[in-house]
Amino acid sequence: MRILLVEDEPKVSGFVARGLESERYAVDVSTNGLDGLEMAQTYPYDLIILDLMLPKLEGKEVLQRIRRTNACVPIMVLTARDGVDEKVRLFEGGADDYLTKPFAFAELLVRTKALLRRGPVNRSSTLSVGDLELDRLTQQVKRSGKRIELTVKEYALLEYLMLNRERVLSRNMIIEHIWDQSFDGITNIVDVYVRHLRAKVDDPHQYKMIRTVRGAGYLIRGGGEA
Repeated sequence: MRILLVEDEPKVSGFVARGLESERYAVDVSTNGLDGLEMAQTYPYDLIILDLMLPKLEGKEVLQRIRRTNACVPIMVLTARDGVDEKVRLFEGGADDYLTKPFAFAELLVRTKALLRRGPVNRSSTLSVGDLELDRLTQQVKRSGKRIELTVKEYALLEYLMLNRERVLSRNMIIEHIWDQSFDGITNIVDVYVRHLRAKVDDPHQYKMIRTVRGAGYLIRGGGEA
């Protein structure tokens, strides 16, 4: 996992970067808004941690410009303000989470793991992979125009796969996202639900979208994709 930290205070950027690196994340640091924006637009980061008070280009402007070209990368904002109106503006501007200064590294780490576990954010109400469509507002699923009835967990699993199309999701990642807890020793619960999902999504069709990556996990791929 690669994280971009945009923070101009050396003490803050230093302890955050060292802490994340000790957790085995790769961390790039930028000390101003312009460089941070350029890096965010150049490299495919898994998460961006963005301070609001930055030289050369304010964090809010950086956030807005990133969102014009990348609606999916999770962004955590660091701010000294904790008013409700400020928080609302941050979320409306495209932030996925915020942390008020001063903060404990333990809290930042928990929030970082939660955003990374969630994966890329798709803000569209409709997800599509090949001829499979999922409407996140009505929670209706269709393939080739035909409605597919899913249970709550089957729907959550399919949505997670579609949000991360072409990305291999391990059993533990799926468990943490769908069940939000650790199922030590019974990770086969994922295999059970994948089988149920395949029976509804893939079995009636010649092309099979839900793929097993031996020893790694599962991914979803539309027809004709490499």
